Amino acid sequence: MNLAPRARDLGLTCCHTCGQASSSTTAHCPRCRSRLHARKPDSLARTWAFLLAALILYIPANTLPVMYTSMLGRGESSTILHGVVEFWKAGSWDIALLIFIASVAVPSTKFLALGTLLVTAQRRSTWAQPQRARLYRFVELIGYWSMLDVVVVALVSALVQFQLLGTAEPRLGIVFFGLVVVLTMFAAMSFDPRLIWDSDDDKNLPRN
Repeated sequence: MNLAPRARDLGLTCCHTCGQASSSTTAHCPRCRSRLHARKPDSLARTWAFLLAALILYIPANTLPVMYTSMLGRGESSTILHGVVEFWKAGSWDIALLIFIASVAVPSTKFLALGTLLVTAQRRSTWAQPQRARLYRFVELIGYWSMLDVVVVALVSALVQFQLLGTAEPRLGIVFFGLVVVLTMFAAMSFDPRLIWDSDDDKNLPRN
């Protein structure tokens, strides 16, 4: 597959903030004044750090209760998956599906996608470069929907509070899940998608 030349090949550096292409000898973007880098400094190391931290926190996010509900004197703490099952049994399959997608499907997809991008970028692989670039844009897109579960917990808590004999309170698990969301967003922001287009021919070029 014949790919178009990169900005680096043409002696240009693209601003990661606004996209302006400038000469490689320019230190700052003439449009937004951001510092220009052919590649983000330590992009892979910082992305790996955020991703591994998110993976570690994802364990307590799923094993610790995210919400405590009390109705008519009966209290119960529920994890994310337990809440999905309870909503499904209660006939609220739409809410159950929403929580499952936001809490399980989206984070798992981001972990797999970012892991794939990191490994292939480190290996300077030329495999499916256009598809990997689209995969990165997809990861950025779904990242904005990751907070849906936190929003659902807040809405359920508010709805239960409207009932005179019922209370609902968030639990520690929702804190860990919120941290997972933030860390995966930082991981996606730290990854430099321009690394996707590097190959073994660029091994002597700086990656910053």
